Amino acid sequence: MSQRSLILTAIFASVIFAQGCAPVIVAGGATAAAAASERRTLGAFVDDESIEIKARKALNDEPDFGDDVHINITSMNGIVLLTGEAATADKRDRAMTLIQVIPGIRRIVSEIRVADPRAFAYTTHDGWITGKVKAKLLGTEGLPSNQIKVVTENSVVYLMGLVSQKEGDMAAEATRTVGGITRVVKLFEYLD
Repeated sequence: MSQRSLILTAIFASVIFAQGCAPVIVAGGATAAAAASERRTLGAFVDDESIEIKARKALNDEPDFGDDVHINITSMNGIVLLTGEAATADKRDRAMTLIQVIPGIRRIVSEIRVADPRAFAYTTHDGWITGKVKAKLLGTEGLPSNQIKVVTENSVVYLMGLVSQKEGDMAAEATRTVGGITRVVKLFEYLD
């Protein structure tokens, strides 16, 4: 049985035996499809999902944050990217303290800016840029775009994933041709 089949079987079985309803099965199926096309191991994939959930919970449970903190958490193979805004340096540092104790994190890249959280319109603009970058990567011949996670914050594009040096360079070059970007940051782990 191939690794892909094993991953799909394991995730499908866990979804079937889990108590819940249709949304759980749909989410489980989407997770299974995503995990099956990953270069990360199933364990790393699950660990990354767990890191993101635990980090989000830690931030949501902090009573001092409220609307003063807007932080996005993205984990890829134990490398955690934090983007967004905190109203003060103390709140930014407190967020880092809460997140860095989560098991499974190998490295944290903090791009949290000290500023008031941005309006929804800016977040929508970042989503639009992410969509354009993903489309560009998908249309780039020889590039396994499904191995690259794209995160955009404040018009800065962060590229993450397990790729070869050549694939990483191709992805960065393709991304740089997309309009509206102020900077491209490569956070890849290289396979070669």
